[in-house]
Amino acid sequence: MSGFFVVFVVIAMVATLGVLIVGVLGMATGGEFNRRYANKLMRARVLLQALALLLFAILILLIGRG
Repeated sequence: MSGFFVVFVVIAMVATLGVLIVGVLGMATGGEFNRRYANKLMRARVLLQALALLLFAILILLIGRG
């Protein structure tokens, strides 16, 4: 059971990192892309980061029980 959560945590962390990198590169280059998507990307990063932390907390609880 905890093996699935490890995979989900890693996926959530990689997705968070991907959105963060796209957002930072977008801000660095500026332009239309930054004006259109910067806020949406940072909101997505916060949501993905919260999901990753939630899954990590569940994983820790599952490991602690076993």
